[in-house]
Amino acid sequence: MELIDQSLGQLARRISGATRLFDANQLDFCCGGNHSLRSAAAKAGIDPEPIASELRVLEGRTAPNSEHDWSDATVPALVEHILTRYHAVHREQLPELIRLARKVEQVHGERADCPHGLADHLAAMAQELESHMRKEEDVLFPLISQGHGSLAGAPITVLRSEHDEHGVALRHVNELTNDITAPATACTTWRALYAGLRVFRTDLVAHIHTENNILFERFAPAAVI
Repeated sequence: MELIDQSLGQLARRISGATRLFDANQLDFCCGGNHSLRSAAAKAGIDPEPIASELRVLEGRTAPNSEHDWSDATVPALVEHILTRYHAVHREQLPELIRLARKVEQVHGERADCPHGLADHLAAMAQELESHMRKEEDVLFPLISQGHGSLAGAPITVLRSEHDEHGVALRHVNELTNDITAPATACTTWRALYAGLRVFRTDLVAHIHTENNILFERFAPAAVI
């Protein structure tokens, strides 16, 4: 079935970032989640095709087998891949996840199964991750791209330690969300939040793997323990 004929609710649950796109176009994916993109856009008096086009881009980012082995990539290619596939994507993901988490907590805060504190935790993660990515962009990546990899040991040690902290933060996300499993009675916004969280978790784990096990190993191999 074409994206344009799928319901807003289905698209919001399945495609990370769809909720941001729907909100920007004032399409109600929560209460009006049973409307197709075509009918919702017609009701709003807007062209659904540009929205469908953006949804295809978002969908392609998480399509199965969309990644390939970067072990033999050149340093410039690997750095560019990290910047575009992970850094840029995280900067899009987290503000939307924080917004959705705050909305869920505001609407369903009286429920025992509500992910209380999730929005604040994600906001803290966003701040820490932004600081981490800036260190890579401003220090490490220029250093190794300019052929000074022999000087990369110290910054890599710091970045590996921060990766460990990101892992701890992800585990706390799991604790707050029942391993990112929405309750059976969760609304569309809640389910969209958890769908986005699952994609973010997968992306961050892949990001850390690509750096720790591929890029960093070229300049400061980790001790085997």
